[in-house]
Amino acid sequence: MAGARGEKVTMQEHMAINVSPGPIRPIRQISDYFPHFYPFAPALLRPRPAPLPALPNEPTPESVLGSPMDEAQTPTTKAGVSQLPQCLEEEQDGDSDETTALGSLEFTLLLDQQNCVLHCTIHRAKGLKPLDSGSIDTFVKANLLPGISKASQLRTRTVRGSRGPHWDETLTYHGFTCQDAGCKTLRLCVCEEARLRRRAEPLGEVRVALKKLVPNLTRSFNICLEKRRLTRRPRSLDTARGMSLYEEEVVEAAGEERGRILLSLCYSSQRGGLLVGVLRCAHLAPMDANGYSDPFVRIFLQPNMGKKSKYKTTVRKKTLNPEFNEEFFYAGQREELAQKTLLVSVWDYDLGTADDFIGGLQLSINSTGEKLRHWSECLARSDWRLELWHRLDGAPPQLGD
Repeated sequence: MAGARGEKVTMQEHMAINVSPGPIRPIRQISDYFPHFYPFAPALLRPRPAPLPALPNEPTPESVLGSPMDEAQTPTTKAGVSQLPQCLEEEQDGDSDETTALGSLEFTLLLDQQNCVLHCTIHRAKGLKPLDSGSIDTFVKANLLPGISKASQLRTRTVRGSRGPHWDETLTYHGFTCQDAGCKTLRLCVCEEARLRRRAEPLGEVRVALKKLVPNLTRSFNICLEKRRLTRRPRSLDTARGMSLYEEEVVEAAGEERGRILLSLCYSSQRGGLLVGVLRCAHLAPMDANGYSDPFVRIFLQPNMGKKSKYKTTVRKKTLNPEFNEEFFYAGQREELAQKTLLVSVWDYDLGTADDFIGGLQLSINSTGEKLRHWSECLARSDWRLELWHRLDGAPPQLGD
């Protein structure tokens, strides 16, 4: 072909090329071929990234490394239930990264319905983190919430120089009923014993709602420790002198509970009278500045029968859970005693000043509930001892002539 000036022009043919390869696939990273590691989450709860679509003739991560977790290595029991800490099975409210860093606590609970006793057996702790470097001396402190802190405070012995201490010690709460289990919470606090500090420092705590317990059935727990939570002391306890004036503990709303007393009644046919046993008290209100009381019990049979109608126990120093185990006798026929009223009151002994009233109750045919049952059944039978727990009322007893 000739041009305008007679130049020869050559034509070249080109093949069309497809420049649209389709959707762009993400570039594979080397981390896609290795399992991700989360140090604070168990293997069964680690999230796995979604696999990318395999390219033709490209090996998959499973073919290179094998299955991420073989069935034989899965930490499950024979029944197929995962053996994970209960902090991830039951305590899902807290942050797992934060709670597992404080360690865990193993313990068992048993509610003895017949004897009104709660047994808490502290077994051991794992992975505790001390406040300072070096050895660690720890103990466990137990409290029932809501309630007065020192009234329900129990503690284990101190285990020295171990971040995985074994206590294997049982703490017992007397006067604990199924009604209490429905509204009470058990707080267990692992504390580091003070050396150079004034007070023991908490390393972490666990709280268990006792409504989960089945009476007369032991239940085991393995729960991760959480940071200690403080709550405001109720104003209703301000009337008790010195209530938590010098203590670090603050308590939750406790209502007006004054404590409980365990009494035994028995009409003796041989001696011809009523035997009244004052066995023990539990969870008494503190009346002294140190957060405790010096309790003793007075009993009075009304109408007045002379000097033999008034008795009192010995004083137990600096305690809110005193044990007395003392018995007193009132002579008289059952028909005569049935028309009388037994007044029981608990007092805090004060040297040089008037004693402080803690709580009391009345047993008679005019009583109601467990008080009426206790009084009527003991007089209806001879030589049969009946022991029952009773709540203390806040009204002082009215002594008659």
